[in-house]
Amino acid sequence: MSRRPLVITSLVAVLSCTLMGLAIAYGWLGEDVGRGANFCEAARDSFVRQPANTFSNAGFVIAGLLIAWHSSRRAPSGVSVGMATAIACLVVLLGPGSAAMHATQSEFGGTLDMTSMYLVSAFAAAYATMRWRRTGLGVFAVMFLAGVAFGEVAGLWKAEIPVVMYAGNVAFALMLLYAIAVEIRIRRRGGARANLAFAIASLASIITAFVIWNASKTWLCDPHSLIQGHAIWHVLGAVSAYFLYRYYASEKQVS
Repeated sequence: MSRRPLVITSLVAVLSCTLMGLAIAYGWLGEDVGRGANFCEAARDSFVRQPANTFSNAGFVIAGLLIAWHSSRRAPSGVSVGMATAIACLVVLLGPGSAAMHATQSEFGGTLDMTSMYLVSAFAAAYATMRWRRTGLGVFAVMFLAGVAFGEVAGLWKAEIPVVMYAGNVAFALMLLYAIAVEIRIRRRGGARANLAFAIASLASIITAFVIWNASKTWLCDPHSLIQGHAIWHVLGAVSAYFLYRYYASEKQVS
């Protein structure tokens, strides 16, 4: 057992959240252009434009730290210490990345929000591919970078898309669907077993989050409430990421 995942992830959490706080305070992310204003919560004339949608991103930071804590305490099994640390740090970065948009409603804040999503979905797709093909970190790195690039290129398409709103969201969803399909193939192939309950919990959380995400744009929208559907999306997204890691960590080779 090693404390390295928790130490590294804690440093990433402190540094990224501190930098984001300074960026918000000093206007480093640019002017308010209304980015993210379509997620119901009314903009406040304050330090943070959308408080509920901003501070709910603490869920990702907490989830990342819990992943690191679990990895630091458990015996080695389905995921290496290095990979667990990478997962924990990526989940942590989702927090300040998303908060950048909701706190400032700036264009660059929106870019950080989407990029953080591509990092996580590309990781899931690349990690599934690496395990399916039984290859090394080289294939993982190529797939991961290609996934992030795919998301960034898709995000250049600005036309609004029904239900999912942005082409970048389509790219995010496609990478997750690809990862799910590959994970199913890994289970069916045999040779490795992981706790299916964790996968079901992760999938149920993200599906519920998506339903609330959509409802909060219409009938569930109350712009001045501190209980925001989009904030619940953040919290459930963090729960989903945590259980996805637990699924990875539970994987064991069987004869």
